[in-house]
Formats: sequence, structure tokens, C-alpha cells
Amino acid sequence: MPTPFHRIGIIGKFGDPGIAATLNELYGFLLARGHEVLLETESAGLISDAEINGLHIERLPEYCDLIIAVGGDGTFLAAARAAADFEIPLVGINLGRLGFLVDISPEQFTSRLEPILNGQYKIERRCMLHTSIFRDGEIIHRQTAVNEVVVHRWVTPSMIEIVTSIDGVYLNTQRSDGLIIATPTGSTAYSLSAGGPILHPGLSALVLVPLNPHTLSNRPIVIDDNVEIEIGFSQTKQINALVTCDHLEIPDVLIGDKIVIRKADKTIKILHPEDHDYFNILRSKLNWSRG
Repeated sequence: MPTPFHRIGIIGKFGDPGIAATLNELYGFLLARGHEVLLETESAGLISDAEINGLHIERLPEYCDLIIAVGGDGTFLAAARAAADFEIPLVGINLGRLGFLVDISPEQFTSRLEPILNGQYKIERRCMLHTSIFRDGEIIHRQTAVNEVVVHRWVTPSMIEIVTSIDGVYLNTQRSDGLIIATPTGSTAYSLSAGGPILHPGLSALVLVPLNPHTLSNRPIVIDDNVEIEIGFSQTKQINALVTCDHLEIPDVLIGDKIVIRKADKTIKILHPEDHDYFNILRSKLNWSRG
């Protein structure tokens, strides 16, 4: 059967030589099927039987029909951000604890990948967030996030006073350690640990979750994802805040800055085995329904 994926890119967990055995097995499996295989630079250095010139993670998707991320959810997030502009589908092989995004185990990857590579899969699209930070009317930072954007207090013992507006309409002012703006994908990450709800990945929604708010009645709120969220600060004394987009840090955000967050124009495309069951992953990951 002709494969829809001729060129396949591999991105492994950064800084983890322990993935070498799985990378080598995956590399050999794909070559034996007749695929052209490209590797991210660090992953290429772990392939033992060939001299391969790897590509930087930002360049790799330009040349691929499919990307396989080998590692955990963090590796998958990095691959997703790199692939988004090219709308390249992704598959995740999980080498750590059960992940929400990487749902193929290394012990089963040949049998689970084979149908996908033959065109038999479920396809799922996940939204991303685009963040712009304005200072004196000009954009000084831009970044994309798959899971969440978080505004934190930084190098200060005091809470920060965050003012949030939705589509230009005032929502609230809160004194807290910060605020999480999470996608459905990110609702099972930092947002969940801060008391936010789980959003099904099929929902067109975002959740705003305060971090240790001063007022206990300040609760998470779920909103439509086709909105523009603007965050500012109401302090009079200068403080610094830290904005993170997934694990990428934007430091030195000042109280006069404005943070504008909206859904990104492009989505990430995830391929799953045909028997993929999101609720089964929730039960396994969160230890539900066990005596």
C-alpha cells in the first residue's frame, strides 16, 4: 500500500542519551519501509550505524510529511511549535510516564505505527495561543504556546495586581501570584494542578485560572477561544513579571506593558491509532476508577 508519508522527521527528547536505543530501532524500521528519514540535530548524533547530518528543529518540518516525537509531552510540545507553521502532522512515542499527547509505547511502536503510516489513523486538531507583549504601543515579544500562557510574579515577595479584559470588556482585577490562560490541551497540565477544570480537546474554549489568589472567591473561568484577552497591571510601584509560553520564558515584563493573547491562526495536527481513547488516557493518567 502506498504510504501518504514519504519523508518522516524524528525529534527526540533533548539532552537524553537514554533514548538512543528507541531512536535507532525507529530509524531502522522506517528505512526498511522505504521512507526517507530526517532527524533533528541532537537526535541524529544518537544514530549509531550511519553518519547523518541533522537539521535544526525549526528547519526540520519544512522538509517532512510527518514528524515523530520520541520522549514525553514536553518533547511533543517543542515539535508541535516547530511544525505548526507548516501544518505537518505529528505522532508521539512515549518514553516516560504516560503522556496525554504521546500515546504510543516504545514496546508497541512498530505495530502501532504501521497502520498510521499506511493511512489508517484518527486525526485530531489542537489549537495554540499566540502572545504579544506591547510596550509603549510597540510589540517587544511574540511567542506561541500549545499548553498555556502564564503570567507570574517574578523576583518579588508581593502578589501582582492583574487586570484582565476579554474582547475589550473588563473581566476583573485580581491580586495573586499569577494567572494561567490554558487551551484544552493545557487544561491537563499546569492549569489542572492549580485547580482548573479538564477541558475536552474537542471544545472551542480556553480556561483562565488564578494562581493563589488573595480573594478565595476568584475562581477559574471557561471562555470561548475566539476572543482577545488583554492583561495589564494596576500597581503603582514598579515590579517585574514573568510570562511563560509553555516552558519558554519572557522575563522583565513591566507594569506598563500589555499582554495580548489570542488563538493562533494555525492548529497542530495529531495522528492517533484508530482505537485511540482520550477517556482511557484520563483514567490511566489520573488513576480514576480504581478500587
